[in-house]
Amino acid sequence: MDDLDRQLIGLLRGNARLPAATVARTLRVARGTVQNRIARLEQEGVIAGYTVRLAAPDGDRRITALMLIAVEGNNVEKVLRSLRGDASVTTLHTTNGRWDIIAELRADTLEEFDRVLSRIRRIEGVANSETNLLLSTHKY
Repeated sequence: MDDLDRQLIGLLRGNARLPAATVARTLRVARGTVQNRIARLEQEGVIAGYTVRLAAPDGDRRITALMLIAVEGNNVEKVLRSLRGDASVTTLHTTNGRWDIIAELRADTLEEFDRVLSRIRRIEGVANSETNLLLSTHKY
């Protein structure tokens, strides 16, 4: 991948439905160059697919945080099952290192968020946790 590929991917991340002609004008290359590069990136598996991002409905849960969770012993699957059943948990990742699980959480208010944290900390097998509120999101 070269700089043009990276710029192309950056534009597609912002809007994968941009017409090839618009991308070509933005990158100052021929439309055919854009189409050929997209085809090559798809064929090589760099671009794995395209998706739809839905707008958040009014009243969507506004507070988002990442909770890092350390699990006692071999209880990761048990803790994951408990977390999957919680509506405030939107995403789960297992990882290595100090933390075993990273959970993305959402809540409408700080009071509700406090209840979510308390509920998760009481799950059998959760040894320790650290939570970080997400203040803003930046694309790369």
